Amino acid sequence: MDHKTCTLFSGGLKGAEATFGETAEKYGLKEIIYTFEGHKLNRNKNSVILSKEELERGDISMELASRMLNRTYYETEKIRKVLQTIFHMVNNGHQIFVIGTIMDDNSVKGGTGWAVELAKLFNRPLHVFDQPKKQWFTWKTGEWKEDNPLIEYDTFVGSGTRYLSDAGREAIEKLFVDSCDEAKKGSL
Repeated sequence: MDHKTCTLFSGGLKGAEATFGETAEKYGLKEIIYTFEGHKLNRNKNSVILSKEELERGDISMELASRMLNRTYYETEKIRKVLQTIFHMVNNGHQIFVIGTIMDDNSVKGGTGWAVELAKLFNRPLHVFDQPKKQWFTWKTGEWKEDNPLIEYDTFVGSGTRYLSDAGREAIEKLFVDSCDEAKKGSL
């Protein structure tokens, strides 16, 4: 991880996304927050307000999202814009880190699950810290495998639950510490 060229893409919401942003700032990484007009953020440094046309590039069928996540999303404008925003995060970040809960069907609980499904669809390196299990998992060969991931690409996504636990907060901090330590070792 090169601090000078590494960029975090996030949504700036409370919980995991704000903590990813705060931690990236602490380590001197660039941060870009995607949002839309009227969306209330917890963290808004370096925010990019997506235009109607840009949001539409991330447009998806609510039926497709419901099917992929095995849950029902109703056609509300706000939910659609949130899903469109997540598309831009995942489309721009090469590696995806999510804090949440892995469900029995291999999806991730809540709206964060859309970032996970898009990462699978786009074949991005994907890592989820499962808060109840207090363990990182990486998506490999169609299943979740325990792992201790590092930030290995110049662009990455930090997303997840609004209900961040102490274990989730510690996992984010450790991810940055371990990634920075590995980067220092590589430069020696």
